[in-house]
Amino acid sequence: MAGIGFRHATSADEILALVHQALATRGVPLGCLATPVDRAGEPAIGAVAATLGVPLIGVSAEAMIAVDGQIVTRSSRIAATRGVGSVAEAAALAVAGVGAALLLPRIASLGATCALALAPESVTQAP
Repeated sequence: MAGIGFRHATSADEILALVHQALATRGVPLGCLATPVDRAGEPAIGAVAATLGVPLIGVSAEAMIAVDGQIVTRSSRIAATRGVGSVAEAAALAVAGVGAALLLPRIASLGATCALALAPESVTQAP
């Protein structure tokens, strides 16, 4: 699962490049993109999901706040506006489910952030 945070003016190309960078660092397949529900309707993130051929999941503020204790990156600005240390990490962990593991803490470009999380079955499954 890739969690994505982004500013309104961020292009699909910038977000896509960041997702590719994240995936390349960990060599994992992508199951979905997750972003706050209030950003899920933005054209740029929709275009990225369509390009990658994965579902786009809007994550509620409550679901993101519920996993804040697992977040390793802290932005005081994001904490003040969103109630979590990292939108990308919170979105990825929330969608991955209870027992998920953060595979890649937040990485950032100028206008976007991306983090990767593994669902519990992926964490415990033998190859």
